[in-house]
Amino acid sequence: MAMVCLTDFEEYAKEHLSKATWDYYAAGADECCTRDDNLLAYKRIRLRPRILRDVSVSDTRTTVQGTEISFPVGIAPTAFHCLAWHEGEVATARATEAVNTCYITSTYSTCSVEEIVAAAPNGFRWFQLYVYRDRKLSEQIVQRVEALGYKALVLTVDVPYTGKRRNDIRNQFKLPPHLKVKNLDGESTGSEEYAIPANTLDPSISWKDVYWLQSLTRLPIIIKGILTKEDAELAVEHGVQGIIVSNHGGRQLDGGPATIDVLSEIVETVQGRIEVYLDGGIRTGSDVLKALALGAKCVFIGRPAVWGLAYKGEEGVREVLQILNDEFRLSMALSGCRNVAEINRNLIQFAKL
Repeated sequence: MAMVCLTDFEEYAKEHLSKATWDYYAAGADECCTRDDNLLAYKRIRLRPRILRDVSVSDTRTTVQGTEISFPVGIAPTAFHCLAWHEGEVATARATEAVNTCYITSTYSTCSVEEIVAAAPNGFRWFQLYVYRDRKLSEQIVQRVEALGYKALVLTVDVPYTGKRRNDIRNQFKLPPHLKVKNLDGESTGSEEYAIPANTLDPSISWKDVYWLQSLTRLPIIIKGILTKEDAELAVEHGVQGIIVSNHGGRQLDGGPATIDVLSEIVETVQGRIEVYLDGGIRTGSDVLKALALGAKCVFIGRPAVWGLAYKGEEGVREVLQILNDEFRLSMALSGCRNVAEINRNLIQFAKL
């Protein structure tokens, strides 16, 4: 069966993964309003294409934190890739290395950071971090990934507690015994949530922990989970190098905004002082174009990467990225843009927003 668009991978994954695994990846919090709105919001945005612009040659390359990538789509941090494909994150890492884009490795990987680096030694990677009650544990992980050549730390800030995901509760979801959260191996003690030791996340996390993290590392720090201009301003004031506008795929607070709907206010507040990225709801090349037109430097995909894994491992993730790249290139050309520098707010029809 030819895979033509990202929805094809979604349908394949839904058919072939176990119900509990599918439900885990698909889950949103509570009634899933925010999860669904992440996608619907793109359909409300209209483009203003320019014509007769000589689009015979196009260039999708861009940079993030000074590193060139082949196109402005990276892989967002998602947990437990071995549930979707036996090689797990190792396959994801190889695919992103082959396509030359950024892979944000999750703390909750089912392969270790060392295994991931060994599998794709030339890959461009950031590491997603949580702040734990045991700060030493966070500190050790930071030292490990810095030594391994990860290029930035992505601090997830929207999980003081885990959102209520109804199907996971109904399914009593946990990792099967043959899989482990390898980066936290040996930390497990008795009671667990999602196969992660209970009470490891620290709900007391605050802006001062950003300073603490800066004291540990020379790596750039990107904050993931910002949805307001107020917090964007605070992020800049605290000296971080980037923001990922994210609502955790609609898995945390239900009733929050779609990420694309708050991108503009955040970009206007930041005013180019740091880079702004976005995740949530990207399913087509024109979604990527819309996000860049509204000021995102790069976008990240979560669930579609997992669907690609479920389909055919490394090759599946490569196909997902390739389809998005081809669609993005086509949308750019049909809108009159020859390179990412030509994408701007004039492409967006604001009257209907």
